[in-house]
Amino acid sequence: MKLSHIAPIAIVFAVVAVSGCANTIRGMGQDTANTVNATQSAGHRVAKSAN
Repeated sequence: MKLSHIAPIAIVFAVVAVSGCANTIRGMGQDTANTVNATQSAGHRVAKSAN
């Protein structure tokens, strides 16, 4: 195979790999936000019960 045939295939694989990473990073961000919200809610519940 010539380089002119391999380059487009490599570009397609690179795009697919990068899009997969973007979804993973977005999911991690959502998980982190959910964790922060749960921690804050627990803190508010503890503060209310202490009063």
